[in-house]
Amino acid sequence: YQQVLNTTNKAAAVLRLQSNHLRQLKEKGLIWEFSFLELEGSISNLITHQGKSERIKNFPYPRQFATLGYDFTNTFIWLLPFGIIPEFSKLAISLTESFPLLGPHLVWLAIPFSTIVSWVFNTMQRIGTVGENPFEGSANDVPISTIARGIEIDLLEMIGTKKEDLPEPVPVKFDVQM
Repeated sequence: YQQVLNTTNKAAAVLRLQSNHLRQLKEKGLIWEFSFLELEGSISNLITHQGKSERIKNFPYPRQFATLGYDFTNTFIWLLPFGIIPEFSKLAISLTESFPLLGPHLVWLAIPFSTIVSWVFNTMQRIGTVGENPFEGSANDVPISTIARGIEIDLLEMIGTKKEDLPEPVPVKFDVQM
């Protein structure tokens, strides 16, 4: 336990310990050579997948995507009224004959309409910003701990672990899975 905790890459340390334990079992003759090779192949696959996952998590998100998205969204929000007001004005002119009390004031509906459309685009941009790093442990991230614990419980059940010896699922805190 301490050996794993004292390493930088704990997942790789656990896999190395598993490989060493398998080798010891083979040397003692407790497992068959073919089983050893198959299990070592599985550990090798886990190391490969773990490396891929680390690269995905640690890959720097290009800042220009976030910056340009933010700038384009703000530019759109600032220019939106200049596109909406003339259209609402045309609509007001066309409706003035049919609705003389409502028509002249219809152009003022451009304000709440622009506000709603701006809010939608700003919200979409903010959601994108929050979702840039889905593995950092915040409330909006992928619940890796919950997924991993579910897999652990499933594997332990497959090998016949008693119900009372199974670990508890990761608790949900403030309606957020970890």
